[in-house]
Amino acid sequence: MGRYRLTIGDKTFEVEVLGVQGEQARVLVNGRTYEVKYQPLTPGTAVPAPAPPPPPKVTPPRPAAPARPSPPPEKPAAAGEPGAVTAPMPGSILEVLVTVGDQVQIGDTVVKLEAMKMENDLQATVAGTVREVRVSKGDNVSVGEVLVVISA
Repeated sequence: MGRYRLTIGDKTFEVEVLGVQGEQARVLVNGRTYEVKYQPLTPGTAVPAPAPPPPPKVTPPRPAAPARPSPPPEKPAAAGEPGAVTAPMPGSILEVLVTVGDQVQIGDTVVKLEAMKMENDLQATVAGTVREVRVSKGDNVSVGEVLVVISA
């Protein structure tokens, strides 16, 4: 839809608007895709026609399971199930601090997530044993995606 070079202070950003839908835009900034909200500041400014929906996300295969074997899960954890640590926003996994079999307490940081240039500590919501680790460092995740499962 448009490519721009923006300079803020002494930093330059390559920005490409990939699509606009309502007051949301999908932009590519220095090679990374972001979903952003925007509002025109000039009354009567035309908003471009909505772009077609983005192609489905293709997730690369995950590396082999960690060295410690995990007991077979009774059933997969769903995003709303207690013990499921989920991504609160889209982002990139900076660090996974637990492995299958680790004991965790409520409030222990299990994953560090980078979203919009901010580092977020994602914490255990239940005390127990880590049953599954579904992400690795560098993975891109979506809102609500289950990252770690903890059995109480």
